[in-house]
Amino acid sequence: MTNIRPVSDLRNNFAEISRLVHDGNGPVFLTKNGYGDMVVMSVEDFDNISHAYEVHHKIAAAEREAERTEKWYTPEETLNAMRDAMRGDADV
Repeated sequence: MTNIRPVSDLRNNFAEISRLVHDGNGPVFLTKNGYGDMVVMSVEDFDNISHAYEVHHKIAAAEREAERTEKWYTPEETLNAMRDAMRGDADV
């Protein structure tokens, strides 16, 4: 269920808002004069969203690059390159 609260609850009921965002209830949407004003979420949720955005951005960049090149790698070549990069044996 979406948590929508007036922005005054952030000041008046901070502990409750904090509990809501940390107990896995997702973000709390705060309104001002009946309109959306801001969102409060846990750092963990923010990190997860940021990570998902970063992954999406990198996948989109890789897809654009794939459209511009004719060089394709086999799964084995990719895995070997990843292993080499993790060992520091290759320029990535």
